[in-house]
Amino acid sequence: MPLSKSMAGWHRRGFRLLVALGFVVATGPAHARDDASCDTLVASGNPEYPPLLWQAGDQSQPLKGALAELLREIVEPLGVALEVRDLGSWARVQRTARLGDIDLVAGAFVTEERRGYLDYVSPPVTWLPSNVWVPADDRFSYRYWTDLRNKTGSTLINNSFGQDFDHFAEQHLAIEGIRTIEQSFRMAKADRVDYVLYEKLQGQVKLARLGLADDFVALEPPISSERLHFAFSRRSPCNTEAFREAFARRLADVTRQRRIDTLVEEYTREYLETSE
Repeated sequence: MPLSKSMAGWHRRGFRLLVALGFVVATGPAHARDDASCDTLVASGNPEYPPLLWQAGDQSQPLKGALAELLREIVEPLGVALEVRDLGSWARVQRTARLGDIDLVAGAFVTEERRGYLDYVSPPVTWLPSNVWVPADDRFSYRYWTDLRNKTGSTLINNSFGQDFDHFAEQHLAIEGIRTIEQSFRMAKADRVDYVLYEKLQGQVKLARLGLADDFVALEPPISSERLHFAFSRRSPCNTEAFREAFARRLADVTRQRRIDTLVEEYTREYLETSE
């Protein structure tokens, strides 16, 4: 029998109350944000990640992209509103999640460090290969990670390409952390670095919009292929067992439908149709 509008509203409010109470029971009352409920899920992610996420304007505007829309399709049926904030840089997103000033990171690879302050949700949204990008007229021989020794690379500050590669890079490679990926590509084009490390999908889309699609190539094989997850801040009031389970069920539904593939196509077109 369908619920009346008033009863449906009570049901949504009751669910949110249970979510809030679940947080108190599971983790105690201390958290960084003042609100103790999950009426609104505050998320952020890498703003240099088109077509999955990108800056839509100045920082007062929410991030746009396939991940933002997928997240909306997951949480709004649960009776929870969504904000996808632009925090300016990927490094700042991670710091803010560690403090609990956002509830969820929209798109993160798994690392041991991040496990200390994030609870990853399964299944993953998708798998992403990451590649060595080089100027088309300045390629070098590459098959293994060791081929990057004695060269200088560039990528986003605090970027990860999987636990194994991150450990190898820390021990053996010289990689500069840069605030924007556009700057990394321009440094490579100006011979200030030898290569750029970046996800293949995002690199193709970003270079196409910059008008540099023919100027760079992604060397094969990828340096890694990692699972991309949504992940809750461990200090978020939304991070309760009840809400995570409801979130995971909705995520599993849209994952089975391969909804992310449709959204990637849609938001790739939108991103390329807008000017820098």
